[in-house]
Amino acid sequence: MNSADCEHVRAFMHERTGVVLEPAKDYLIEARFQTLAHREKLASPDALVAGLRTDPEGDLARKVIDALLLGETSFFRDGHPFEALHREILPELRTARLADRKLRVWCGASSSGQEPFSVLMTLAEHCPELLQWDLELLSTDLCLDALERARAGRFTQLEVNRGLSPELLLKYFTRDTAEWEFRADLRQRVDFREVNLVREWPGMEPFDLILLRNVLSYFDVETKQSVLARARELLRPGGFLVLGAAEKVANLVEGFETVVFDKTTCYRRWLD
Repeated sequence: MNSADCEHVRAFMHERTGVVLEPAKDYLIEARFQTLAHREKLASPDALVAGLRTDPEGDLARKVIDALLLGETSFFRDGHPFEALHREILPELRTARLADRKLRVWCGASSSGQEPFSVLMTLAEHCPELLQWDLELLSTDLCLDALERARAGRFTQLEVNRGLSPELLLKYFTRDTAEWEFRADLRQRVDFREVNLVREWPGMEPFDLILLRNVLSYFDVETKQSVLARARELLRPGGFLVLGAAEKVANLVEGFETVVFDKTTCYRRWLD
């Protein structure tokens, strides 16, 4: 692939997904285009770029997006945010929402489902009474392949080895040939939807907890500001926003109070 084609792909990804791919990532573009071109029975990656130029909103463009989104995830990723969830955040929300017994959670950019399933296991292990509430758990991603895998709730041995203890694996998963399947009764509690964070968001009711972890780091400052401002508007007063460990709200958008729970920094929407 020549530099002009790589530049076109980088511009396409930024416009469609908000993801900033630096020129140093051109090797990644070329490698994944080689794989995709072979899968689509195209002569070369050049044919993919030609397809993008001809129809940047078509089916081939969607496949390019899926191929270039990284989708890195694991169960209970980073550990300590889930400690903060069950020790501090969920008990506080349980007290605040006791009158209406309704809790709404959004896991954004959640890839193949490990994060929402980790949230469900946290609820079941530490706050099981919340599962009897009017609980709504929305899990969204832009990658259609990842969403399909999340809905199926099936994971390889390597995937369940990342973050799951043997006890949780046996309690919440069943072995099916070479894969492990997450419990259907809990999996059915999750509403999986396609959402592009940099385009129009579908109509959503306000949430008590939003997890947008490890996605803002792929955006430029303007996109981060836009996503954070829109996320704030979707939080009920007193609700929490949880980001990745290296991602911060400070100096990007107003309307949040920084709250530190041990090793986890999160953000509470100011009470209006």
